[in-house]
Amino acid sequence: MTDPSAAAYGGPNWRPRSTDLRAELGDIWAPFSVGSEWTPLTDVLLHPPGPELSVAGEPDGALMLAAPDWQRASAQHEALSQAYRDAGVQVHFVDPAPSPSPNQMFVADLMFMTRCGAIVGRPASPVRAGEERWVARRLADLGIPILRTVAGRGTFEGADAAWLDGETVIIGRGLRTNEEGARQVAATLEEQGVGTVLVDLPRGSMHLMGELRFADRDLAYVRPGRTPEGAIEALEGRGLRVSPFPAEDENLRGMAHNFVTLGPRRILMAAGNPISEEAYGDAGLDVVPVEVDELAKAAGAMGCLTGVLARETAG
Repeated sequence: MTDPSAAAYGGPNWRPRSTDLRAELGDIWAPFSVGSEWTPLTDVLLHPPGPELSVAGEPDGALMLAAPDWQRASAQHEALSQAYRDAGVQVHFVDPAPSPSPNQMFVADLMFMTRCGAIVGRPASPVRAGEERWVARRLADLGIPILRTVAGRGTFEGADAAWLDGETVIIGRGLRTNEEGARQVAATLEEQGVGTVLVDLPRGSMHLMGELRFADRDLAYVRPGRTPEGAIEALEGRGLRVSPFPAEDENLRGMAHNFVTLGPRRILMAAGNPISEEAYGDAGLDVVPVEVDELAKAAGAMGCLTGVLARETAG
């Protein structure tokens, strides 16, 4: 029998939930938040590759450049994980099903973190369909709110988005992120009061990540002739110095541009790229090199391998 005085029906002891989601981080939800590309990195999500790399079949059909040796790739990934730990970054693992996709290790594509939760991606290729399930499960296990899972005909990969500043995200539309996926991501960000800048990537571009990286609040690196003009205008309009990646041949051969920013002017980059490493050092960057050449055969390096879960809040 209904008792209108009971709290369950709105009686005197009923208390409405009055806080917003962001205020609940660190209490109800885990305190994972991202609102920049350059503040100190605190938490990452990785997937150590294993024997799945040896059963990839034809490498091109698996979206890879060449067939990696899975044992060497696994050892390099462990060294990457250790480099993060040495830098004071907490490393979390996806822990997918026993037989994951060969591309499961590219966690950056499968999610994008906001100031108060995660957007789960929807990979554009059927070769990678379903990888997002395991990332979603791990995010939930970590206590991270999932604000949206891109759905319908939308495709979105997290490597196509980046924080321009604390109030704006740039999204690259192209091979991996389509119009509908970009629209869904923009709508979720708008709910947080975050604006978006949409740019079209050139043909032959995999992700925005491959054309644009941030090293500090006021320093971004781009690939001349490849980075969309709208992206450069957005960067310069916010007072960033826009510099070209030092050596295009090392970008193509050694993934020198696919770095992860550990903190202001401190980057984790692919070893074996001496021209780029020296140029970054001359620009005042602290460079931490890690060998990833075997992993790079799968068409990605540390930027692609790393799901960024949390950074310190910009001052």
